[in-house]
Amino acid sequence: MSENKCRCPWLDNTKPDYVEYHDQEWGVPVYDDRKIFEFLILESAQAGLSWYTILKRRQGYKAAFENFDVHKVAKYNQDNVETLMLNSEIIRNRGKINAAINNAKLFIEIQQAFGSFSDYMWGFVNNKTIVNEYTELSDYPATSIESDAWSKDLKKRGFKFIGSTICYAHMQACGMVNDHSLNCYKRKQLIAEYQQD
Repeated sequence: MSENKCRCPWLDNTKPDYVEYHDQEWGVPVYDDRKIFEFLILESAQAGLSWYTILKRRQGYKAAFENFDVHKVAKYNQDNVETLMLNSEIIRNRGKINAAINNAKLFIEIQQAFGSFSDYMWGFVNNKTIVNEYTELSDYPATSIESDAWSKDLKKRGFKFIGSTICYAHMQACGMVNDHSLNCYKRKQLIAEYQQD
């Protein structure tokens, strides 16, 4: 981890695990459905909390939700919910836990309808990363036209804990938008590495 690199203004550079997430994952285009499902579970759990709060519990979520196997999570019942409510490695919020199970079932329905969740998701940005130009923390939006449209569609399909703000955070994490700041070293690197023609 090179300390002289310029990074995004939202990042707390004193937290090595947060820096690693920024450098290795945030904004990298994701097409793998298991990884997408992981981010959806984590981001819906984040509602009302900081991303770092969830990031620190990522391994706990991985264990609690069967390594993010959507088919296994979709079969969870109320006994599983009660067990998860006792699990200090995750956020013990009944609504969020039930939402993860509900969303897993609907995730599979989308896979069946579109071939993959990835194909469905990327369709909201015309299968190409939107590259934004932000410098200050105050420049960053909480939502976008695309996240509004995607959130509306997900809600129509029955998804829970998936508002436009959560959808936009997901789009940032999964590289549907490149929101690395203009002076962040990762911005140009991602543009060069993932040319989507």
